Formats: sequence, structure tokens, C-alpha cells
Amino acid sequence: MVHRELRDVAQTVSTGTLPAPERIERIVAAAHSRYRTDQDGAVADYIPVLAAADPDLFAVAVTEIDGDVHEAGDAGAGFTIQSISKAFVFALACEAHGHPALRERVGVDNTGLPFNSVIAVELNDGHPRNPMVNAGALATTALIPGATPAEQWERVRTGLSRFAGRGLELDGGAYHSEMLTNQRNSAIARLLESYGRIDVDPGALVDVYTRQCSLRVTAHDLAIMGATLADGGVNPVTGERVVSAQTARDTLAVLASTGMYERSGTWMFEVGVPAKSGVAGGIVAIAPGKGAIGTFSPRLDPAGNSVRGQRATAYLSRALGLNLFASDPHGPDGDGDATRAIDSREEPAL
Repeated sequence: MVHRELRDVAQTVSTGTLPAPERIERIVAAAHSRYRTDQDGAVADYIPVLAAADPDLFAVAVTEIDGDVHEAGDAGAGFTIQSISKAFVFALACEAHGHPALRERVGVDNTGLPFNSVIAVELNDGHPRNPMVNAGALATTALIPGATPAEQWERVRTGLSRFAGRGLELDGGAYHSEMLTNQRNSAIARLLESYGRIDVDPGALVDVYTRQCSLRVTAHDLAIMGATLADGGVNPVTGERVVSAQTARDTLAVLASTGMYERSGTWMFEVGVPAKSGVAGGIVAIAPGKGAIGTFSPRLDPAGNSVRGQRATAYLSRALGLNLFASDPHGPDGDGDATRAIDSREEPAL
């Protein structure tokens, strides 16, 4: 297998550079201004607490790997992390169990189906396929070390807090609201148990998973959490190593193919950076070796991704030169500057 053959081969990492800080400030402000009046999309209503969100809130934040933060809009507004937690819990599980175990137990391939699909589990003989859909996320949370569900939950909370560089707290109202509407996740957990994919009580697992989704964050937090993955697992604000560089790489690889649900292929084609969304309206996008973007806006598209957040992130990816697949010609025919003005005709189909 390729992953075994290449395990001991040194990896070349993409670092690159961002524009000067004052230029980043202008670009972040421009991204916020460009989309702040966008009314497309609708607030999630299948969880009562999410339906009450202010649809006009909008925040954009960029954190560089040197720790500098650039923000515009409601960057301090709190919301629940929801499915964005999947990325960072995957990193914690990968750190605890290693690359091969997560690849085998959870998987890394896109299902092409909605994030809460039960059919995807049945179609693959109980294999969750990837950690960014609910089935895979439940299987991943089950792998977090801890003798009891309470210990697992605290390991999750403190782990994600280390990514954010501050103590994250549970939003009790959101947690209780989600527990009242958790029938599908409960069914998925029991289905995973029937296939031998989890070794813990499915009811307790759903409780821990719901708690992790109910952690309260800001766009500022998301940008720092993402920048920790961009900087090889080191939090650029606190200087603490949270996970290994290998774990950071593995997490970004999974996000590149599965982070935006069934729209992940479109996302990479149009935007070109690993990202993860949550149905409360948050998005985190990571440019390895450069930094990360955190956005928040509650209006979602049909796949559950923030509309303003996607469009602002796409703008920033182009304006800051973040797209992993973009390059300038080398030599006399190239100007060596991938950062340029954005033409309105280049708006991606997001």
C-alpha cells in the first residue's frame, strides 16, 4: 500500500508567505464589506436553538502562523462549534491512536451523501467512511481516551481549548436543545454498535458527541484553531504544541476531501483550501504554513454551509494567495506574485 511505502520518506511542506499585515487588514475588511449585505441562504431550523440565531451576524478573522490576528465584523460573537468540532476531535483521536488506526477504523473517503445519512453506513457494511460525517464523527469520538464518558468529554473539551488557546465552555441551552432532537444520531450510534464499529455505550457516546458540538466559540477562536493546524500542530498564539505535525497533516488531508460535506469537491475546485463548516454558521479554512480563516454567518446553503462564510473565504483565498493548487509561472514569464486584485467575473459558484 502507498501509505506504508511512503511512511519513512521525508515530506516537503508548503510554507509560502502572506502579504504584509497592513495589506491583510485591508483584504479582510474588504471581504467583510463585500458580503455583509448578502441575504442568500436560511438559518438552520431543525435544532430549535439554532433557529433563534441572528441571521445578520457576520464575522471574518484571519490568523497568521506568527500569531497575528486580523478581524472584521462580529468576530467576538459566540456560537456553537457544531460539526467543526469533528476536525479537531479527529486530530485528538489521531494523536492518541495513530494514522493507520484512524484510516482503518473510521476511513478517509467522501460518502457523497448528506452528513447525517444512515444509508451511507448500511451501504458500506457499517464502515463510517470518513470522520466529517456524523457516523464517522461518532466513531472518532468513541476513540477518545477515557475510562468514563465524563473523562472522554473532559479530554475533548480541554483538547479543543488548547487548539483555541483559551478555555472553551459548554453552551448548556444548545446542548439540551440538541439532545431533544438527537434521534438520528442515536440511531446511527446503535447501528455502528451493531456492526462492531464502536466499543462504548451508544447512548453515552451520543451525549459526549452532542456536548462537543455544543462548545461555544467565536470566529476569532476558529481562526486560531485552524492556524494551529496550519503551523504543524503548534498554537501560534500560546506557543503550545497541541498535536504533532503528522497529525496536523492527516487532519488537513481529510478536510480537503470531506470537510464541506457533499460539496467538498466543488469547494476544492473553487476555493482550494481544506475547510470545515458547522450548521451554526461557522467555517474554518486552513492554508498550511500560512494561517487560517474563521468566519461566522448563520444563513446556510442546502448542504449546511454558511453562504456568506463560503463567499468571504473564497475571496480571501484568491486575494491572499491561499489556494493549494494555484501557482505563477517560474522565470521571466511570471511575476512571482500570486496575490492580485479580484475581478467580480471570477466569483466562484458557491
